Amino acid sequence: MDVISEFFSNLKNLEELIKWGGLTVLIIIVFAETGLLIGFFLPGDSLLITAGLIAAQGFLDIYVLNISLILAAIIGDQVGYWFGRKTGPKIFKREKSIFFAKDHLVKAKHFYEKYGGRAIIYARFVPFARTFAPIVAGVGDMNFKKFVSFNIFGGTFWVLSMTLLGYFFGNIPFVKKNFEYVIIGVIILSLLPVLFGYLSHRKEAKLKSEVDL
Repeated sequence: MDVISEFFSNLKNLEELIKWGGLTVLIIIVFAETGLLIGFFLPGDSLLITAGLIAAQGFLDIYVLNISLILAAIIGDQVGYWFGRKTGPKIFKREKSIFFAKDHLVKAKHFYEKYGGRAIIYARFVPFARTFAPIVAGVGDMNFKKFVSFNIFGGTFWVLSMTLLGYFFGNIPFVKKNFEYVIIGVIILSLLPVLFGYLSHRKEAKLKSEVDL
């Protein structure tokens, strides 16, 4: 119980959390966030950026860090996918609880329907979708080989883009001084592909409706 209590108390300060739990806690969080329903509340982009920053300070090996977290992210999504395939539509009948966010699951379903297979890549950069998109893909019986390819690319790109951003830019005085704002900016930038995809989808839908008329 003491370990769990210390984990949640350190969750407010990511730098302290990583220095407390090291690579082990990073692997657990990344896996839980992408492979377990209870991981939707855990930090994602900001955690990886902070891990990269700490690696630049010599506390973590950047190569071991990236290999470990890429594997955790890929395996996490695979677990989520298989969970979705096994539970099927029944999962949408579950009531919302402290460890289950049904509204996030429904949002992820709409997200997946809107972007198709690309949602598996986009979802890495969207908090609620990161946890639920692979589950929805499993429920929707997405082609396994197709899912694996999107999963590997998305997991690798997500981890490398975030950790290397922290690793190469985290020690710049301006970035260190305004770290919280930088993270917010990164999250906004990471959502741009989703926004562009949404606008493109709306444009295509509008053109289709005009043609039908």
